[in-house]
Amino acid sequence: MNGPTALKLGTRRSKLAMAQSGMVAEQVRQLTGRPVELVEITTFGDVSREQLAQIGGTGVFVSALRDALLAGEIDFAVHSLKDLPTTPAEGLTLAAIPVREDPRDALVARDGLTFEELVAAAAALGRPARVGTGSPRRMAQLNAWAHSLGGAVETVPIRGNVDTRIGFVTSGELDAVVLAAAGLSRLGRLGEATQLIPVEAVLPAPGQGALAVECAAGNPAGLALAAQLAELDDPFTRAAVTAERSLLAALEAGCSAPVGALADLVADGQISELRLRGVVGTTDGTQLVQMSITGATPESADDAAVLGRELAAEMLAKGAAGLMGEREL
Repeated sequence: MNGPTALKLGTRRSKLAMAQSGMVAEQVRQLTGRPVELVEITTFGDVSREQLAQIGGTGVFVSALRDALLAGEIDFAVHSLKDLPTTPAEGLTLAAIPVREDPRDALVARDGLTFEELVAAAAALGRPARVGTGSPRRMAQLNAWAHSLGGAVETVPIRGNVDTRIGFVTSGELDAVVLAAAGLSRLGRLGEATQLIPVEAVLPAPGQGALAVECAAGNPAGLALAAQLAELDDPFTRAAVTAERSLLAALEAGCSAPVGALADLVADGQISELRLRGVVGTTDGTQLVQMSITGATPESADDAAVLGRELAAEMLAKGAAGLMGEREL
């Protein structure tokens, strides 16, 4: 007697994507009682060697997965949420956003140094610290942070997987690299971070640390699976990332723009509110617009989106659009 048919989960081929998808696959197996088969798909972002800011960033890691979903080649896909364009995709539904990992950035520096120590050590040598990152968002905030410490960094554009990036440090080519803490954690390599960067210094990318589970919405099987996978959804994570991504969308910025955002709960006794912080800056860090807004804990995704739009309006009024327009590509 044959068992239940396997569900096909579409994933990028990288170690990190496979680790993330494997975690979700195990949850889906337990939830549905069906085996899950990982289907590796190569995306444009995986094969292009251009910097993400130059190829546009938005959607380059997800389009091939979405095409496979729409073609019925896979049953569902797992993405890093920060890679998803903010505009909804026709024919697809975001079935679940599971509990978020640590959204912070992590520093992997030579000699076990923190960012503050690294900037000081490099200054003592009469040079800026060389820090690798391909993210305009990180460049803007790291430069501003170094300036606030009375020092300087030289941000060096890099790409590649976690091994490649950390290799720039171990080889001595760079003093440090900055990666998402969530990715290191999912790979079991968080111990290699020399500092978890405080969000007061560097706000993460909108949606950083969260995963997105996407299904086809144009057929009964896809909708039935989406209804099952909704069990994996974490309402607070969904509200928080919806606020962050709403801010990004209202700023009319893509996922490679120098925009940081983080929504978190602020509890005061019996009352809890959602605080949304946002930042936009020039990549040299000389100009930042950094603001926050606090509202009632959202009862729906629509409520969370309103908070994001309100903060975006305030930031645009303070000149955020001009800073994004001046970003170095």
